[in-house]
Amino acid sequence: MVHEAIAATNAVVTLDVALPGIVWGWIITMNMWAKSVGTGIIFLAFFLLKKYPNETGFIRFPVVAISIVFIHIFLFFTVIDLHQMFRFWHIFFHPHWTSAITVGAWMATGFVGLLFGMAYAVYMKKDVVLYDKLLGYTTLLAIPVTLYTAGLMAESTARELWQMPTESAQMILAALLAGTSAMILMGGNKFSDSINKDLGLVLGLSAFAAFILYMSEYIFGGMKAEEVAATLEFVKGGEYTVMFWIGQVMAFLVPMALVSLSLKNKSFYLLKIAAVSALVGLWVSKHVWLVIPQLLNMS
Repeated sequence: MVHEAIAATNAVVTLDVALPGIVWGWIITMNMWAKSVGTGIIFLAFFLLKKYPNETGFIRFPVVAISIVFIHIFLFFTVIDLHQMFRFWHIFFHPHWTSAITVGAWMATGFVGLLFGMAYAVYMKKDVVLYDKLLGYTTLLAIPVTLYTAGLMAESTARELWQMPTESAQMILAALLAGTSAMILMGGNKFSDSINKDLGLVLGLSAFAAFILYMSEYIFGGMKAEEVAATLEFVKGGEYTVMFWIGQVMAFLVPMALVSLSLKNKSFYLLKIAAVSALVGLWVSKHVWLVIPQLLNMS
């Protein structure tokens, strides 16, 4: 937006102007990827502590530490992307509740507060009951925190590829994929075969569902709007084709295959490779899907 003040009348003229080039680049990709890890590992912690309370008590502090680190990475890249980053406090003191970023900022702040409460409960107070109670509230809040980016993308005008229903599903699946991968790598060899089997199933099913969504958009998206068809040309023989398929293979196909082999052979060492592949591939997939709509000339 361009603002021009007319001195004689103090009138403000506001014009819509094109923003050439990629406005949301790798910084926003890091934002979404780190958020997926930070919220996703909370989902998996809640699941494991409820289903295997006697076997997974050791995950309490590592989980909250990892979530705090990655949520602050998410917040850091959010702030540095703001054009007036030192005015971010306006979100809290002059909020506009019609904006997804305002709602998201308040929810993320509450989420961080609960995380620090969990850290205090388990590390300082040694109160497992309080930790588990806070974990329940944190898990509930993690859902809108991981979803709000979908709302922000859907608010973008002339970006038909970013549809709210699809993006919401992708955000939840990304959180499950990233959270499961982080949990597998964090747990190492400490998890029993039954826990590893459950983690493998969550990883494999999340990868499968996310891949189906991407392929649905890839194959049928162009039927929805001409703009989507033009956008998808960047991954159908265009400049982002190779990166798109690298992301799809690493994030979804490789984990699915490795999980299948792991479950079939009842050997879970392959899950760590699947987890690393999923985390790297998720970043690539998110980046391609973020960038390609911005390459389309709107003028």
